Amino acid sequence: MRHWREAVSRDPELTSNAGLSRGVLEDHIPDILGDFERHLRAEHALHAMEADLQHRRDAAEHGRQRWQQGYDVRETLREWGHLQSVLLEELERFARECPDTDPGALSAAREILTKLCMEGNCESASRYMQMQQAEAASRMRDLETSLRELQALEDERARLLRETAHDLRGSVSVIANATALLGKPDMAEPQRDRFYAMLQQRIRATGAMLTDLAELARLEAGKDPLSIESFDAAERVREVYEVLRPLAAARKLYLRYEGLDSLPVEGDLLKLQRIVQNLLVNALQATERGGIVIQCSTEGERCWVLSIEDTGAGFTLQAAGELRHALKRATDEAHRAEAHAAARKGRPPEHEGAAMLVSASTPGAAEIPAGEGIGLSIVKRLCDILGATVDLDTAPGRGTTFRVTFPIRYGSEEAALD
Repeated sequence: MRHWREAVSRDPELTSNAGLSRGVLEDHIPDILGDFERHLRAEHALHAMEADLQHRRDAAEHGRQRWQQGYDVRETLREWGHLQSVLLEELERFARECPDTDPGALSAAREILTKLCMEGNCESASRYMQMQQAEAASRMRDLETSLRELQALEDERARLLRETAHDLRGSVSVIANATALLGKPDMAEPQRDRFYAMLQQRIRATGAMLTDLAELARLEAGKDPLSIESFDAAERVREVYEVLRPLAAARKLYLRYEGLDSLPVEGDLLKLQRIVQNLLVNALQATERGGIVIQCSTEGERCWVLSIEDTGAGFTLQAAGELRHALKRATDEAHRAEAHAAARKGRPPEHEGAAMLVSASTPGAAEIPAGEGIGLSIVKRLCDILGATVDLDTAPGRGTTFRVTFPIRYGSEEAALD
């Protein structure tokens, strides 16, 4: 063993062994020497076969260990060459010191050694290549999964752009028609005022849609990184709620906050405000009668939850268009992550589904607003950046609830969502 270690250390072609301890370097070599001894001592073919089978197993495991240690296959085979050379020198030394030894026995020993090293080379290289192939297959599977996910993302983006283009065409058509009608000199003043108001509303909606598209493109390009600070989430949510109260009052809808009075957290305040505003505006657009309830609560020691419930008509996820594509998977992922975390802790999931208010709106009266897919895609992307999960519950006649779960703290593995 000493002679082999010295030969390996002198070989300039072997570099992967430089940082290995003696035990890791030697690995299965002592077992392989024991296999050689059993071959030499074998008194009949059965013992020789048993020694050969054990040698093949030891050589294969040695090849696996060398792969795990970062050797390339050439280095592994060079080590076998040094072992064969050292053992041949040992046999020659024995022949010189014991001249009365039967030459036939020495010849048989050399033959056994040659076969042993040949099989060792083959088994080590075979196991090494098997490990490389398994690793390559694993990488291929990961690459195929990534490509499928990328294709799904591209398909989702294409759907969103098609729907947005359709909405923009509709808005442009309304703007063109209203402009043409306003150009008629004989139009009565009440009609002129009505068409003018319609024109202004469509211009504002189109501008907002284009702004949302630009914001979504910026988020997807990574141009809006996290900016973590400490703040009171309950207070900041109420600020957004107060800004939108006049809009709710103008539509004769209630807008109530029923959450915690104070909720100190860490996060990106601007992104949180954008999430709250987008979800509240969507809820107001989807609600004909009744109103919206906002809640802030904690879930364990690591998470806090923003819940926005409306009394809109609700809808089936199959009829939700881009809403379904943007958030249905997020809801499923949130439930799976929660169930996984609960299973690891040996307890049932804390959340079995967000509560929903009974609808107060006429069934089918509140359609999904044009361009809503962009706003909800923005919400989903902001949640991805914040490490938050989105949970959507809705059904016809039961209203809609969005439930967003945020980390309370950032900067450690314990603070990140599972």
